[in-house]
Amino acid sequence: MDSTHHKVKTGLAGMLISLGIVFGDIGTSPLYVIKAILTDKVVSEQLIIGGLSCVIWTLILITTIKYVILALNADNNGEGGIFALYALVRKYKFKPVIYPAIIGCAMLIADGFITPPITISSAVEGITLLIPGFNTIPWVILCLFVLFSFQQIGTEIVGRTFGPIMLIWFSMIAVLGINQIIQYPEVLKALNPKYAIDLLVNYPRGFWLLGAVFLCTTGGEALYSDLGHVGKGNIRATWGFVLLCLMMSYTGQSAWLLNNHLGSTIPKETSIFYAIMPEWFLTIGIIVACVASFIASQALISGVFTLVNEAMKLHLWPRLKVNYPSTFKGQIYIPQINWILFCGCVIIVLIFGSSANMEAAYGMAIIIDMLMTSLLLGFYYKIRLHNFTIPFIAAAFFIILEGTFLIANLDKFMHGGWFSIMIGIIGATLVFVLYNAQKIKEKHINFVKLNEYIPILKDLQDDDTIPKEASHLVYLAMANDRRLIDSNIMYSILRKKPKRADVYWFVHVDIVDNPYQKSFHVDTIVPKEVFFVHLRFGFKVEHRVNTMFFEIVDQLVASGEVSTASMYPSMKKHHMPADFKFILLHTRVSADTELTTFERWVVRTYRMIKKVSLPAYEDFGLEVANVEEEVVPILLPSKTEMNLKREY
Repeated sequence: MDSTHHKVKTGLAGMLISLGIVFGDIGTSPLYVIKAILTDKVVSEQLIIGGLSCVIWTLILITTIKYVILALNADNNGEGGIFALYALVRKYKFKPVIYPAIIGCAMLIADGFITPPITISSAVEGITLLIPGFNTIPWVILCLFVLFSFQQIGTEIVGRTFGPIMLIWFSMIAVLGINQIIQYPEVLKALNPKYAIDLLVNYPRGFWLLGAVFLCTTGGEALYSDLGHVGKGNIRATWGFVLLCLMMSYTGQSAWLLNNHLGSTIPKETSIFYAIMPEWFLTIGIIVACVASFIASQALISGVFTLVNEAMKLHLWPRLKVNYPSTFKGQIYIPQINWILFCGCVIIVLIFGSSANMEAAYGMAIIIDMLMTSLLLGFYYKIRLHNFTIPFIAAAFFIILEGTFLIANLDKFMHGGWFSIMIGIIGATLVFVLYNAQKIKEKHINFVKLNEYIPILKDLQDDDTIPKEASHLVYLAMANDRRLIDSNIMYSILRKKPKRADVYWFVHVDIVDNPYQKSFHVDTIVPKEVFFVHLRFGFKVEHRVNTMFFEIVDQLVASGEVSTASMYPSMKKHHMPADFKFILLHTRVSADTELTTFERWVVRTYRMIKKVSLPAYEDFGLEVANVEEEVVPILLPSKTEMNLKREY
């Protein structure tokens, strides 16, 4: 990708796009948060003021301090999200950091299944105020279909289209909130955190209300994942406006309850968000809310695409087709993930029906993701500040705070929380298997000294009795040292079927922590005949090894280090170029390899996953006409002895 693709718009344009891409999820929480806190309880000052105080301080402590200030500073060359953070800390060789990354990744994806249904349902259910008895489920499913169909055009268009609408949305909820605050200004005392503490300590089962309070900050992780789309400057500049509007909306809803329904119980089906609207404005408000709910879902879907793409580049997710719908920074579209999310969202709508029922399933997965991010942030700031005490205290504070929310969310488990946790466990298992499959391969792969094979490669090149496999033969190597080469590559060249070529290329691809790095280094093993190429590119760079390789070859031709003219006399006469063939090796654990029970389970599961993955040649951007795939065993230095006895 050209570096110009990664420039971020600044100023008002950038802030407007940020509103459209980043803040939709957290921005539509007023649709259901106060309602979730209230449920079927009697409206009291202790409940409403205390709940509002909890919401305000949750937005300040978690969303503002942790994400907008601390997490956005932990960017990996402008990219955010738990895998970008993992890439920053893994270079320090502390292996356990992979597990928070695995769990966090899986839980954010699980959240992608529940956020669109609950947000869109909360908005669409407002139609029942205009048409009593209206069946919202078919319309919610239709809205989800339109939303997921919309993904393939890219979030640049989404940002430009939805940014102005979100500006209208935030302005609307702020004005509606201010209108109620004017009528009951005493509600502003909720800014004092003592009311939050009083609710948690003295209100009956007050602690468990944190499960509902937490819904106000569920968009924080998506905000961090979308960092690469718009840049931290735009997010921070816009957050002040967003935070103020959110506080006005929550405070206004609370003021309406205290001013009009103190001492009474609000029916479960009543939408407090819509109830504060003037009757003449209701139709407009419902339309704006429905469109805003689309944008809320968009924010998380974009975050899931980003996360899965980063996981694939780190070999922690099955290879899938990735499309780049625009040249805007970080824009990707993963068709399989898009439609898997759509199917999961439809299932949730059919299982739970209404947004009130979905609230029980919402929040459990994302709080676990947030906990994992807090752990990694602690590691990151310890490394960055060269200090243990301050990062430890900060990480401990957020882990305790979010751990408290997690405990409160456990009350939801049997009422629907099990669903999102189940999705998260499936995703975590998938990533865990792929990670351990890599470790098994690294453990059992055998490397040999390349210089010991140079004489036989030279003899093979000179042996006219062996048909030439190709003029230029290219292997992708796991070895990252010019002195070593994968034993299975030598097995393919010399033992499976002798492969004679004029030039041998061994290419090692490194996915590096710098998201957009693109560089290479060439070691000449035998001048003009054997080369070892180190190709390095970031986890955000599109896999186009074929294009990159031939660009390297062109540079070597220009410097006179290799020739790509055909060596066949009839072809050389007409100045025809030489032919290239890529050999892709698929390793299999040989029958002589001893594995533990766990390793055998990983291998079997990994093979099942590979069957639904993108073919290796397509993942590496190779031309299928020039690729040959082979299955070779992983060779070990020693084999199991069976102690057979010969009988006569």
